Amino acid sequence: MAAYCFDDVTLRAGEAQSPAEVKIDITKTFQTIQDFGASDCWTAEYISDYFSTTQKEKAARWLFSQKMDANGCPEGIGLSCWRVNLGAGSASQGSASNIEDETRRVECYLNSDGTYDWTRCDGQQWFMKQAKDYGVEHFLLFSNSAPIYFTKSGKANTNNQSLSCNLKTDRFDDFAEFLASTTKHFVDEGYNVTYIDPVNEPRFDWKDGQEGSPWENSDIAKLVKELDKSITNRNLSTKILIPEASSWDLLYSGTGRASKQINAFFKSSSSTYIGDLPSLAKVVTGHSYWTFGNNSDLKDIREKVRDAAQEYGLEVMQTEWSMLDAAPSTSAGFPASYDAATKMDIALYMGKLIYCDLNYGNMSGWSYWTAFAQERYSQKNRFYLIRMNAQGDSGEESYGDIKNGGTLTADKNLWVLGNYSRFIRPGYKRVSVDGADEMNNLMGSSWLSPDGNTLVTVLVNMNKTSRNISLSLADKSIESIKTYVTNKINNLRLTPALSDASNMEIPARSVVTVVATLDNSSGISTIKNDNRNDNKIYSLSGQLINNPSKGIYIKNGKKYVVK
Repeated sequence: MAAYCFDDVTLRAGEAQSPAEVKIDITKTFQTIQDFGASDCWTAEYISDYFSTTQKEKAARWLFSQKMDANGCPEGIGLSCWRVNLGAGSASQGSASNIEDETRRVECYLNSDGTYDWTRCDGQQWFMKQAKDYGVEHFLLFSNSAPIYFTKSGKANTNNQSLSCNLKTDRFDDFAEFLASTTKHFVDEGYNVTYIDPVNEPRFDWKDGQEGSPWENSDIAKLVKELDKSITNRNLSTKILIPEASSWDLLYSGTGRASKQINAFFKSSSSTYIGDLPSLAKVVTGHSYWTFGNNSDLKDIREKVRDAAQEYGLEVMQTEWSMLDAAPSTSAGFPASYDAATKMDIALYMGKLIYCDLNYGNMSGWSYWTAFAQERYSQKNRFYLIRMNAQGDSGEESYGDIKNGGTLTADKNLWVLGNYSRFIRPGYKRVSVDGADEMNNLMGSSWLSPDGNTLVTVLVNMNKTSRNISLSLADKSIESIKTYVTNKINNLRLTPALSDASNMEIPARSVVTVVATLDNSSGISTIKNDNRNDNKIYSLSGQLINNPSKGIYIKNGKKYVVK
């Protein structure tokens, strides 16, 4: 049985299953990726204000860097989108905000007299600046509540009232102006604000605990019309994203508030139709909460979203997920409970979820909620990419006051997301993969670069045993590959042992990214700089092969195909 040595740590695979022939056809294409991202809610502000420069710079590097370290491993996950919360002003109300957790109270750039204070949210702005400097391509601004001056309750939530919308009827245009003015400010500061999202999870009541507002579909349509005017008047290219549904099924089904939202906004005969507004993105957004507990939901619900969106020519973007809700079922490959799960189990299941969102939902973007959090209440890593450890904490969990500073820890969620985000860049197009679609075993998606020279394949092995695969392309050959492994002992580790695409053993319970450089010459041609004439058979990466299976090989300096 093969052994993999990473950082002087040997990982011995279990008894391997039967080899999988993973065949990729780059002529069959699907969605183009826009970005992978994460949200700054709510503690980016606290890290910047209270943690040391060393710690917060480390966090920015982990999230945004696209560089490799001295060992050829990614030093960060290269997010291509940073999702920035526009606060409603609950922080100015303190304990009277009806938000008990101080970290969930947010400042607002707008003053009660209509002027703006751009020195606020300085911690959020520090991370925005870091993201821009690292080359993050897209910024998404989103609002959980209208500014407190415009709400019916006078708070950034309904203040324990049963409301269908917490925005005063005569303040829709004012809220739109706030959103557009804030967008214009950051565009002028050099940020590529590609999207502005005015509402978030409109189905919920949002009575207390954080900033949030319920919305009827009619209210959302009214607000978007006003926001379209405000954006147009400022000549902004930023597009409006809606509706940030809390679960995918609300986009195509359901009853009551904020249901059947694709038809509501994009069906021309609907009373709330807004699909012809020039600033409204032809994209429908939602969150992967509540629909990830079993394999049927992971596949069927996402396919229904895909089909409903395609009826109106819409893209689908997943803009928020963490492991909220009950533990996934054992039938979906998750341990018996959260208590029984390891942090790698949780991260691996996220890798599976991303696969399902991208492959079944045909989604063009995927973001995590949220980048930073403390670990509490035996929740493990369900709610963060980077763990915050408050100064003076001891033990496995963190309950200290983060205003006293502390340290940060990169978690398995960060690196598994990086298996996708670091290598599948904006503009890459998903291509057909056959032979890696077993939801409790081996799953794989492949992505082709715009120039056609690079193919990125992300493989998720849910099984407790390793899996041998042969990766091949139809009518195309692979010149060279690099592989990056995340499992219980490795974090996006460059792995020379997995350098032969025709014979790879994917470690148990791992996510592996294969970055292949393609040979774009036509037909079967002579290999450059390879004049070996010894009648031996080599892989395209130059490894001696004794018993070739199906694939493309080199013999006597020539390529040939074994079918």
